[in-house]
Amino acid sequence: LHIVREGDTIGAVPVFSGKSFPANARAVTKCHLLFFNRDAFIRLITHQPSLTMNILALLAARLREFTVQVENLSLKEIPGRLASCLLGLAREQGNRDRVELNISKLQLASLLGTGPESLSRALGSMKSRKLIEEKGSTIRLVNRALLEELAEKGKNTR
Repeated sequence: LHIVREGDTIGAVPVFSGKSFPANARAVTKCHLLFFNRDAFIRLITHQPSLTMNILALLAARLREFTVQVENLSLKEIPGRLASCLLGLAREQGNRDRVELNISKLQLASLLGTGPESLSRALGSMKSRKLIEEKGSTIRLVNRALLEELAEKGKNTR
């Protein structure tokens, strides 16, 4: 569903709903986690309105991310989903033309709501159309304009 990176939070919704977290998490790299007791956290945000506003902003941003993800999964074909994902990763990594995949192809396929074979076909198609070049875990975005068009339209148009 989601890749969590350094500085991100997980499990914020159950703090407010009082219910269990609807998903599980697994570290793919070495990491440090902080756990906050729910009652202590509620007391803290009750007395710190600025912290509460920051948490609301974080939850609103997460909701926006999931809305885009649902839109991508339901309205876009696999190449469009992949293009959106690659462009998003490029933005996150602060690099206009290269993406470093820090997850396996199986995990990437899962994020895109597809299987590894379909992902492989989509990558192959993008390579043959000279949209990307792939070397190991690095993907170079060769034709960003066509990738953006593919991401926006959700399917191959040329």
